[in-house]
Amino acid sequence: MNRDSVFYTIIFTFIVTFAFVLPLTLAEQGTSEMVAKNTETARRKAVLTAMDIPFTGDAEAASLFQGVTAREKDGEVLYTYDKGGKTVAAKEFFGMGLWGTINGILAVNGDVTSTVGLQIIGHNETPGLGGRIDDASFKNQFRGEALKDGKLKIRSGAEAGGGPVDPGDGVVDGITGATRTTQAMEVIVNREIGDIKKLLGASR
Repeated sequence: MNRDSVFYTIIFTFIVTFAFVLPLTLAEQGTSEMVAKNTETARRKAVLTAMDIPFTGDAEAASLFQGVTAREKDGEVLYTYDKGGKTVAAKEFFGMGLWGTINGILAVNGDVTSTVGLQIIGHNETPGLGGRIDDASFKNQFRGEALKDGKLKIRSGAEAGGGPVDPGDGVVDGITGATRTTQAMEVIVNREIGDIKKLLGASR
């Protein structure tokens, strides 16, 4: 075969491309089930953590999650859990941050008057700045924070950083130097609070 011909070039390109694509395709198919399982495990653990339900490993998390009720309404899934006779509700969220989608879980008490917890599953925010929404110092502020008029304020810009900590004032401290991400989180959180309230049928 003439190596300078167009036909040879086409055949050679096809063979090389096939040789590279086939292993990648087989690897993806071979691991897709495991990836899906790991993704679901991470989601369940995030729900439990947001609901302030402690666990020590994947096995215990799977066992505890059996006590969580998931019900779908209007295309949304609401998770509820009876914790010491009191209802805790949680919902997965997706919202736009500065650089991409922020994915996480927000949990509130049954009458939607305070947050129970916040977990971040994934984001594309700037490491060391907006990426700090996944730091414990930020997320821990959502443990038992009161809602004022059904909403939560997250301090941003010049107001962020070192503000007073009062679980009863409906205000949490944002990320210093990450104004856009902080503002996005406030929009996302308050939207989810409203959605959870509707799904629960709460009138408050």
